[in-house]
Amino acid sequence: MPPPTDDVKNWMNMFRWIVKLIRDEFEVDEAKLVRTAQLETDCGLVIEQVEAVLAMVSESFGLHFPPSTLDEVLGLEELCMLASWMKGLYKRPPFISDAFEASCRALNPGCT
Repeated sequence: MPPPTDDVKNWMNMFRWIVKLIRDEFEVDEAKLVRTAQLETDCGLVIEQVEAVLAMVSESFGLHFPPSTLDEVLGLEELCMLASWMKGLYKRPPFISDAFEASCRALNPGCT
């Protein structure tokens, strides 16, 4: 069960929320869950687990990730920045493509 979302008010809160989610749901050592960690290679998640993380973030925050999300997002920090932006808590992440930005905006009116 994902952690409560009440305290998520900025991208750092989102980062901490996602760290707790991955730690608790997939038993990943928190020492591995650093900003620069890659979800699959550093955190040890398989693609199905990464998809499950996206689904839990989506459900918990009312977000809709485009189908191409895993082509744009590989790292923990990237996922946190993207989710925060889609929720309206952070600026547009610099690493996303223009086409992906348009897809996110079409699915999530909170993107600013």
